[in-house]
Amino acid sequence: MARFDGKVAIVTGGVSGIGAAITRRLVDEGARVFVADINAEAVAAAGATFGDSVAGLATDVTDEGGMAALFDGARERFGRIDAVYNVAGGSRPGRIVDMDLATWDFNIRLNLYGAFLGTKLGAEHFLAEGQQGSIVNIASLNSLVPMHFGAGYSAAKAGVVMLTKNAALELAGDGIRVNAVSPGLVATPLTGGLMTMPGVPEAYMARIPAGRPAEPEEIAGVALFLASDDASYINGENVVVDGAWQTSGYPDLRPFLG
Repeated sequence: MARFDGKVAIVTGGVSGIGAAITRRLVDEGARVFVADINAEAVAAAGATFGDSVAGLATDVTDEGGMAALFDGARERFGRIDAVYNVAGGSRPGRIVDMDLATWDFNIRLNLYGAFLGTKLGAEHFLAEGQQGSIVNIASLNSLVPMHFGAGYSAAKAGVVMLTKNAALELAGDGIRVNAVSPGLVATPLTGGLMTMPGVPEAYMARIPAGRPAEPEEIAGVALFLASDDASYINGENVVVDGAWQTSGYPDLRPFLG
C-alpha cells in the first residue's frame, strides 16, 4: 500500500513505542516523517535507520518555542506538512490525596499541553497554506475509564479527547480533520515496568477479553487509517482500540501499587 506517497507527517514521540510504529508504517506507505522526541540521540538514530525518509528534532512537546521549531524544521527539510500525529505522552501515578502539584502538572503538561500545541500549530500550518490536513491525537482508554492511581493521566487524556472534538468542530469547515485514538494496554517500553510486577499481568489479562496487550503496530494501523483518504468523512472521533477491555473495566491495582 502507498496511501501516503508524497505526503509528509510530523510524529511527536516518534522514536519509541506507538510513535515508532506509526513512523515505520508511514515510511512503508510512502511518507516522509519528521519526528520529535526529548531524546536527541534517539532522534538521530531514527534518521540513521530510515535514511532520507526520516529526519527530526529533539523537542520538549510542552514548550511552545520548541514545538514551533519542530514545525519549521519539518517545512525546511521536506517542504510541506500533510499530517500531524501527537503521540508523546507519559504518566506519573499517584493517589489524589497524596499527589503534589508537580506530579499533577507533569501529567497535564506532557499529555495535554503537547497535544494542544501540536494541534494548534498543525491547524495554523494548514490554514496558512490553504490546504486540507489531518491531525491524530493519541489519547488512552483512561480518557473514558478511570483507574486507581491514575487521576492525573486520566484527566489529561480525557482533555485530549475533548480537545480533539473541539478542534474538529472549529476546523472541519476548512477541510481539516482532527481525530483521536484511545489505546488500551499496549506492549511498549512505557508499560514494560508495570508488567514485570508480580501479579500485575494476570490482573490485567483477567479484565481484557482479548487476553493480551496490543502490539504498537495495531495502534499504528488505526492511526494511519484516520489520516488517510479512506477516513475522509471521519472527524472529531475517538477510536478505542482495546481488545474489548472497555466492556469489563480496569483491574484494581491497589494491592500492587498501594
